[in-house]
Amino acid sequence: MSSLAMQLSGYRLTTAEILYHLPDHPGLLQSFVWQNLDLAPKFPKLRAFLDFWEQEIDGPLHSVTVGQTRLIGPGERRFLEAQFDLH
Repeated sequence: MSSLAMQLSGYRLTTAEILYHLPDHPGLLQSFVWQNLDLAPKFPKLRAFLDFWEQEIDGPLHSVTVGQTRLIGPGERRFLEAQFDLH
């Protein structure tokens, strides 16, 4: 499915800031930013990525902060208060 088709069917640009513990220094936190088109509120792509992280990456997760925005939305109409005549 193309990016445009995904956006028209409800997918939104989702950004997740992932804080995780460094494997060698568990007291320190590192930040990782993940961004993709995903479907709220279940976020299947983000959940798949976090499942992969927990299985394959050594740094244990601390927290995940998620934000999202629509890239394509309904058009906005505004009416002008003036009229211009061209000769």
